[in-house]
Amino acid sequence: MQAIRFALAALVTGLSAQAASAACYIVYGADKQVVYRAQTPPVDMSRQLHETLPLVVPGGTMVFSLDSSGCELEINLLPVAGASRASLARAGVRAPRAPRG
Repeated sequence: MQAIRFALAALVTGLSAQAASAACYIVYGADKQVVYRAQTPPVDMSRQLHETLPLVVPGGTMVFSLDSSGCELEINLLPVAGASRASLARAGVRAPRAPRG
């Protein structure tokens, strides 16, 4: 009987837990200037950040937050020099979108 209670408690806890996700992604370049800010991550989040972020912003840092305040105005100054879209895709990096005009 106690095992059933434990299983039921675990089920209720699992169903009520929220999935972890960020609302705003900010990438700082090596010079500590913001080079990317958006509600979508600039790299494949299923991979380790140390594998993907240096391919996009060498020496950069990415911060993500649950708060989307300030993320409405997107910034995308990510450099793609020296990397083709195919090599970025193989590395799990999302190539930056073309600037809106």
